[in-house]
Amino acid sequence: MNPPGASRRTVLRLCFAGALAGQPAARAKSRVVIARDPQLRPAGGAADSGRLLKLLDTALQSTYDADSPLEAWKKVARPGEVVGLKVNCLAGRGASTNPLLVEAICERLQQAGIPQKDIVIWDRLNADLEHAGFKVASRKDRIRFVGNDAAGYEPELALFGGVGSLVSKTLTRGCDAVINLPVLKDHGIVGVTMALKNLFGAIHNPNKYHLDAGDPYVADAYMLPPIRQKVRIAICDAIAPQYEGGPSYMPQWAWPYNGLLVARGPRALDYTGWQIIERQRAAKGLPTLRAAKREPAYIARAADAQHRIGTNDPGLIEKVEV
Repeated sequence: MNPPGASRRTVLRLCFAGALAGQPAARAKSRVVIARDPQLRPAGGAADSGRLLKLLDTALQSTYDADSPLEAWKKVARPGEVVGLKVNCLAGRGASTNPLLVEAICERLQQAGIPQKDIVIWDRLNADLEHAGFKVASRKDRIRFVGNDAAGYEPELALFGGVGSLVSKTLTRGCDAVINLPVLKDHGIVGVTMALKNLFGAIHNPNKYHLDAGDPYVADAYMLPPIRQKVRIAICDAIAPQYEGGPSYMPQWAWPYNGLLVARGPRALDYTGWQIIERQRAAKGLPTLRAAKREPAYIARAADAQHRIGTNDPGLIEKVEV
């Protein structure tokens, strides 16, 4: 019997709503923003800082569906939080996180209310930071640049799956939020190195975890609580990525992609970046990473029931090109 006063249309609408309520919820898509500017590096030289800042703003605004770049940056971190920028400096200049990108991020963070004293740029070694073009600095009233070798590691092992590691004190005690700043590039052992693997730079013994092309160790390391809880977003430097010969800098295998990949989900970003590298390898007549016996299976592993770092379904990755 229909409720008193209810029209046939109302009853049908209520029944339809009830039927929907019994269905499993649709899985949300994981967004990856691909921002490119063909004029970012005129004649293959240094990146234009103004264009890079504009590209960064466009990418962040699209990532957060914000009305303005500043609104987007305010969603990354809040005043009162210490923000760590985890750069990738192993390869030195040319295949490390571009200092101009770091400068642009620091500028926007300050405009969003994060003072210089609450920004720290970090990686494994002071020497790596310097080789990549950064200057080690520790003044408490300025932006700091510090390697884990100077800051130290926690004395107790953090454990997940096959990984047992000491974690950087800069991450555990010195940061409330982390912006992950990997580089889009090939890796001669684990296939590719981007958002997930960049956090190997937070542990004391990454050399132990390259067996079996890093599977499951790259995904396991990202699950260590200080990493999983504090990384807010990944901004991948794809200005001059490398499709072979990594992680060392091999300019003969770099190409002018002139872009950034930005995502809140590291697994979706890594999958998207992997496909970009595969397309470039194919264009240059190189075999797939699977054929080269270094397919990055850890990217799929990151989405399994034990890890749940985003989705393993390409159909659930929303690629937005801006």
